[in-house]
Amino acid sequence: MVLSRREMIARLGALASGPPMSAMTVREGPPAGRPAVPEAPVVPAGVAPGRLAEDERFWAGVAARFRVSAEFVNLENGYYGIMPEPVRRAYHRNVDLLNENSSRLLRTTYKARADGIRRRVAEVVGASADEIALTRGGTEALQTLIGGYNRLRPGDAVMYADLDYHSAQYAMNWLSDRRGVRVERVVIPEPATRQAVLDTYERALDEHPKVRLLLLSHMNNRTGLVVPVREIVAMARHRGVDVIVDAAHSWGQLHFTVDDLDADFAVFSLHKWMGAPLGSGFAYIRKHRLADVDAAFADETYPAGDIRSRVHSGTMDVAPILTVGAALDFHGALGAAAKQARLRYLRDRWVRQVRDIKGMQILTPDEPGMYGAITSFRLAGRTSAADNLAIADHLMDKHRIFTVQRGGVTAGGCVRVTPALFTTADHVDRLAAALHDLPPALRRRA
Repeated sequence: MVLSRREMIARLGALASGPPMSAMTVREGPPAGRPAVPEAPVVPAGVAPGRLAEDERFWAGVAARFRVSAEFVNLENGYYGIMPEPVRRAYHRNVDLLNENSSRLLRTTYKARADGIRRRVAEVVGASADEIALTRGGTEALQTLIGGYNRLRPGDAVMYADLDYHSAQYAMNWLSDRRGVRVERVVIPEPATRQAVLDTYERALDEHPKVRLLLLSHMNNRTGLVVPVREIVAMARHRGVDVIVDAAHSWGQLHFTVDDLDADFAVFSLHKWMGAPLGSGFAYIRKHRLADVDAAFADETYPAGDIRSRVHSGTMDVAPILTVGAALDFHGALGAAAKQARLRYLRDRWVRQVRDIKGMQILTPDEPGMYGAITSFRLAGRTSAADNLAIADHLMDKHRIFTVQRGGVTAGGCVRVTPALFTTADHVDRLAAALHDLPPALRRRA
């Protein structure tokens, strides 16, 4: 359903006058006389993901399993993913377990339990356990693979795109001093069609034949663009270029396995779209490529043939890792296909309603397979950080809708919108109405 402008403004007023998210708040226990919400949602049998995506009653039940603030509508869920209640409770139990047992837990049962988590993660992502090394997040995994990649020689080059994650860009730039390589930068075109992206990478690789390592975001955190990883990996491999795929944002949001990427090196987050606690992720190295990444600081805790020697995090908070199983349970109950369909539905719903706004530029294409939940927009001429921060501040201050401004896009900054599994259709309709109601000062061309 696409609302008219009159209907959107009316709905905006109605929503602004009442508590925006109170129905989604989950308390520690159910009200008297009411049963507790089951731990995981039950997906109705035989319902296609696309049809299920539009079932607000079902997704209200999913939302009831998240404890979120009633003070604002959160459409900035790309930073990290809120834990659903069964995961949050498991995390609290694991914090208590660690605090009560201290080093005895770390020196006895933790390693075996972490190995079990590793096996479960590997099964879900479609890898073998000895290709997985648990980390404290996607960034640590990226730094591990970029910094440890040992096939670069002075005079070689490495490459990344303007939309790649800033911390990964920093690590690639660092290789200039560490390995004596050149750093080449690709600009993703706007509009970013599938063919335009493929042509851009093919042209860049042809123009820079000394490139030996390419950083590639499956879904970037600036605009949410999803690129055809498998095809780009193939064209890079044909030219002798290795690829490190950053799948931190895509895994758990999109429906795929590591075989679909066909990459030898990849990084994943567990605390974004898998809903595990902050401080959990993993690196993937295809088994026969392990020797091409150095052991971390010549680590001797594990033998050289064990991928865990590639990550050394010191004494770390293990409660997030111990909770990953609960997050995988919740993810498995819903299924990646249902999650992907719902998030795309919410994204499509608000985007369709704002395309008629004068000067509105949607930076993520509608082309199938090139987007998920994350989509950014800008207004023509409003490209500075101050411009987009003003828009984000207005949405929050007047309409209690939380978004975030993003920079680093060559054509200009933007505002990022990211719904989540607890987001309702009314929430994204509220955003669309608020964007139609932006004051002239925020719309005016700079």
